Amino acid sequence: MKQIITFHFLFLSYLLSAQQIANSNMESWDNLGLTTEEPTNWNGFKSGSGGLVSFGSQQIEQSTAIRANATGMYCTRIWSKSTLGIVANGTMTLGQINMGSTTASSPLNYNYSKTSDSLFSEPISTVPDSVVFWAKYTAGTGQQARMHAIIHDSADVHDPIDAGSQPFVVARAELNYAPTAGNWVRFSAPFAYEVQTGLMPIAKYILLTFATNKNPGGGAANDEVLIDDIELIYNASSINEFQSTVQIYYSTAQGLMSKNLSMDTNLSIYSITGQLVKKGSLAQLSGGSLPSGQYLLNFQGKSQKLFIP
Repeated sequence: MKQIITFHFLFLSYLLSAQQIANSNMESWDNLGLTTEEPTNWNGFKSGSGGLVSFGSQQIEQSTAIRANATGMYCTRIWSKSTLGIVANGTMTLGQINMGSTTASSPLNYNYSKTSDSLFSEPISTVPDSVVFWAKYTAGTGQQARMHAIIHDSADVHDPIDAGSQPFVVARAELNYAPTAGNWVRFSAPFAYEVQTGLMPIAKYILLTFATNKNPGGGAANDEVLIDDIELIYNASSINEFQSTVQIYYSTAQGLMSKNLSMDTNLSIYSITGQLVKKGSLAQLSGGSLPSGQYLLNFQGKSQKLFIP
């Protein structure tokens, strides 16, 4: 017997799925002309936290060294500093920088989404396909700058991701890139879903960070990266796919099937208590059977209840 399970989604999040990060074009600035100047909605060491916050130095400033044909007037210059031989990477993040140790690689040094404070967190309701940005990176041969984007639920997730943060990560995009030979270069990095052993978290926030070096304390003094025009990319096909009701068919002979979901759509099926039951593409799960009961079906960062009579 074939049972038809129809999912009626609230389309608001998908209609807003082209949402972008505030001040992604670096045109708005706070405290301009002071050592505390930072692009609005973005943060550096001067707005950091932790036991060493008083030692935080200015390593972000407004720049007019924009690329040709840029739509705005400004970009952000981020640079590294060396104090007594210790290099502090230039860092810009949507979260807050915690400075807890003079050892650059210490786990006490991290960026984090402070979800209780809108100044240090950026809401998002779904997972983009990729993140795109323009950068001009100047550093020594063999060095690499870094971009890391983490989409997570309402927990205060850390970057680098630690054991306490991992269960709350939905997806992430990362890119390490070499010096750009004095040129502006457009970079793109895809988002990939994280593998979770429990109930899949739901997208609530994005923690995006740019740094002058991929390694804590890497590089040298005065390495710099110019950043401009950050954009979250959403494929039209993935948006349009959810503009209509999603129908998933279940039968003991065929398992899960769908008329309007691609067979390579990744699905995770959980018990009502949150235990992972099955995981894979729709093609891989078709033909399998499920006992009668209630389940949670997760795909593309959304969870819906599934009932098998």
